[in-house]
Amino acid sequence: MKFDVVKVTDEELKNFTAVQMQLLRTAQKSKNELVHKMEKELALFKKLFYTDDMKESSLLEQKKAELQAEFDYQLAIIVEQYTYGMELSEPIIPENPDASKVGYIVDYTLPYTERYNIVREYYLSIADPAERMNLYSNDEVAKDYLSSYYRTLFNVLYSYSV
Repeated sequence: MKFDVVKVTDEELKNFTAVQMQLLRTAQKSKNELVHKMEKELALFKKLFYTDDMKESSLLEQKKAELQAEFDYQLAIIVEQYTYGMELSEPIIPENPDASKVGYIVDYTLPYTERYNIVREYYLSIADPAERMNLYSNDEVAKDYLSSYYRTLFNVLYSYSV
């Protein structure tokens, strides 16, 4: 499907989530249907226009302008709905100034299972079990980043230290 309802680069398309891609496809489909409807209405008007022998009249140009104005209005609504949906689909990433000080990747767009695996691998790479537990127990970023998975990982790390 060709996307021309809004300007989107190939690089942006590659980074779209499934939800964002569906929003774009829906917006493009709505635009294509609108174009088809307007073309069909103009074709019908042209048939009537030429059948009634009105070649010298300015009604055809007026109808084209009317249809274009309606098309622009409806397209603006489609684009606005798409933009609003895209804003809602963006992940909310909390500001955490300490996130750059930890030794693992802090990416709030990742699902919790991936976050858990990243943090677990980081802490399991620390050889000394006492140091590992001390660092993890004092890791405020991990508490926020892992949410309910924090306690689960604590138990796993503890089981490696006994």
